[in-house]
Amino acid sequence: MMGRRYMAVVFGLLGALALLIPPALAQEGTPPPDPLGGATEFARANERTAVTLMLDWTPNTNHTGFYVAQALGYYDEANLDVTIQEPTDLLVEAVVQSGAAQFGVSYQEFFTYALADGAPLVSVAAIIQHNTSGFVTLHEQDPISRPADFVGLRYGGFGQPDLEKAIINTLLVCDGAEADSFDYVDVGYADAFELMQRDRIDFAWMYYGWTGVEGELRGLDLDTVMLMDYLDCIPDYYTPILITSRAMIEEQPDVVAAFVQATARGFAYAITNPAEAADILIAAVPEADADLIRASAEWLAPQYMADAPRWGEQKLEVWQGFSDFLVEHGILAEGIDAEAAFTNDFLPGRVD
Repeated sequence: MMGRRYMAVVFGLLGALALLIPPALAQEGTPPPDPLGGATEFARANERTAVTLMLDWTPNTNHTGFYVAQALGYYDEANLDVTIQEPTDLLVEAVVQSGAAQFGVSYQEFFTYALADGAPLVSVAAIIQHNTSGFVTLHEQDPISRPADFVGLRYGGFGQPDLEKAIINTLLVCDGAEADSFDYVDVGYADAFELMQRDRIDFAWMYYGWTGVEGELRGLDLDTVMLMDYLDCIPDYYTPILITSRAMIEEQPDVVAAFVQATARGFAYAITNPAEAADILIAAVPEADADLIRASAEWLAPQYMADAPRWGEQKLEVWQGFSDFLVEHGILAEGIDAEAAFTNDFLPGRVD
């Protein structure tokens, strides 16, 4: 996975086919929802305000909307001076809680752990609407098409065995196989493709929108089992998310609204103009792999909002379902207050 930060994921043939018909366009003749909820006016901070956004990882297409909002002047129009900060060794949640950064990019799994520990934080937008992660193998070495195919394989874990094993075992049992019928090998954040090619591991958990696309560009023939294809067995969850502190919401709600809505404009642009958005990210981060950014931007464009009524929308059932899963599998002693974990109040526009 993408460091603590975090899973890197691969979406296979089913996911690729799904992209040909974005969920919002599934019904012929039905126009897609507006990512901005029909908004034509957007919030501005009451006074010129400097804020910092802490990323979860080196800049990639999960962050495109932030760089678009910066480059196209959306933050400036919102009366904000925004610094986009690459991550340090400190956890994003801790940095935002401390006030050193007013906003951060997190993930529901790690964010839930922080909430369970009492962190006064709130998720204010889902950056990608559904979990686009899954398990991947090299087809020639270990062909898979379903969770039962994991039996007897070596899984390259990223150091969160409680969560990793809970997800894999749930998939195995759901597919009629036995729990713990795979081997867990902690490989940290090493290149999973290289480890598979060297026969050190057989499968890994990745995000398709970045690492999966990277594998394709390397010319690898990949097999995948995507989490979104098994939501009758495991919960969906938001990964990544945009977070802030309760202090910001209570003391500077105008700044929160201004930042979230300007960011929403950036992601709306990335949804409708992926090629142009990719060019903006490449210009901002010239050391990054331009081919990967372009391919990933095209893949992620319909995934940012997917079937939601607007970009960033979050549902109580998603937060509650994931919390319940963690409690059921002994990862959390008690569930979090799911209603307090998130808010849609700062998103632009309205939805029915």
